[in-house]
Amino acid sequence: MEVKAVAKTVRIAPRKVRLVVDLIRGKKVGEALSILRLTPKGSSMVVEKVVRSAVANAVNNNKMDQKLLYVKKAFVDEGVTMKRYLPRAKGSANSLLKRTSHITIVLEEKE
Repeated sequence: MEVKAVAKTVRIAPRKVRLVVDLIRGKKVGEALSILRLTPKGSSMVVEKVVRSAVANAVNNNKMDQKLLYVKKAFVDEGVTMKRYLPRAKGSANSLLKRTSHITIVLEEKE
């Protein structure tokens, strides 16, 4: 049985979050949380929070054993992009794209 947790509209670009998510895919939950705790990236705290949420869903809602859980799937989709403008010389403007992410973590029990 699969259990998942999703964090939507996280204000970090998907490209940056994917670097962290790639580190934990396929790992046991305890090992994944250790990796995230020691990774010096800003997005590692957010991904750790989503993994902990997925573990809580598995233990509390589906009565799974935390020691048998592993990260089956972990992926990051692009969320909405906020468009902002930066004033430049001679009355012109540059556009800024502030990207957001949807982080999904799927856990499963290893038998």
